[in-house]
Amino acid sequence: MTALSLGFIGAGNMGFALIKGFQNWVSASEKSREVKLHIYDALPEKREELKNKGFSVLESEIEIAKRCKYIVLACKPQQLSELLEKIKSFITAETVLVSLCAGISAEFICSKTSENAKVILVMPNMPMLLGAGASAISCNAAVSGEEFAFAGTVIESCSAVEVIPLDKMNEIICINASSPAFIYLFSKCFADYAAEQGIDEKSALNLFAKTLIGASKMLTDSGFGVDELISQVSSKGGTTLAGLEQLRLGGLEVIVKNACEACTKRAYELGK
Repeated sequence: MTALSLGFIGAGNMGFALIKGFQNWVSASEKSREVKLHIYDALPEKREELKNKGFSVLESEIEIAKRCKYIVLACKPQQLSELLEKIKSFITAETVLVSLCAGISAEFICSKTSENAKVILVMPNMPMLLGAGASAISCNAAVSGEEFAFAGTVIESCSAVEVIPLDKMNEIICINASSPAFIYLFSKCFADYAAEQGIDEKSALNLFAKTLIGASKMLTDSGFGVDELISQVSSKGGTTLAGLEQLRLGGLEVIVKNACEACTKRAYELGK
């Protein structure tokens, strides 16, 4: 059986998280002999580091494009146009381009390569570094079911995956990719309040973080809807209800919507 060839252009935080997750999956899988993984990063010191870790490191983006059927584009969105210009002559009808670049559409990638290019869009998030990511994925019509399934397997090596309509990949960014930063800010507010009250900040943050994990499990596994879960915690005349009233008076719902809309607007700006 001919080995599948998977290449990464870019091995920063997000790219390397995916590389490491996929490597772990391949090592534990019977498919370990069926996948050849190659990496290129623009930084010489990063390439040397990856070589020392035993990875197959190529010396240019063009070498990745020549050798690999699946090419993961893990550069910054602002760098993608230049990158595609370098490799477009080496992209064949069989090449599958897997983009991790926020705000970049499949149409944009096709315009820089080929109108019939096979494009898969992935919106990952930083918890992939711990193998606990949550990623949205979509593809254009040129991608076959088998190709899309393989890309999904790569992402699932370190992330939960949800298939999203291609025209909603910008709108989903605030939901899973940017939201960790929003959650961290929210967490900091609680930790700061604890410190003001003379409670050890580290202990408070640990309690809040564990509460986030538990609350998330309730959202995904309890079978209750969001409104039902809020109601279960909010006894009439109790402490939770008093806090919720202040969050609503402060306009939390509006603030969150504004943050999401700003995220989406910036995504479309990056894609121009």
